[in-house]
Amino acid sequence: MPKRILQGVVVSDKQDKTVVVSVERQVMHPVYKKFVKKSKKYAAHDENNQFKVGDVVSIVESKPYSKTKTWTVLVDNA
Repeated sequence: MPKRILQGVVVSDKQDKTVVVSVERQVMHPVYKKFVKKSKKYAAHDENNQFKVGDVVSIVESKPYSKTKTWTVLVDNA
């Protein structure tokens, strides 16, 4: 099964080797048929602490690094 790749903006880089990435998506409201923006935050592994707040990054599914961190930042998007 292929690994999912998501794109988002780094919203926090305070942790060591971890960044928090906010991913936005658009879904259609079931009653009003209008597109609504929904966002979710993912903790992603950043081995070299190279990404800062405001960077647009791609993240890919990976092995669990901790209880909440199961994503890794793709380096080729830097």
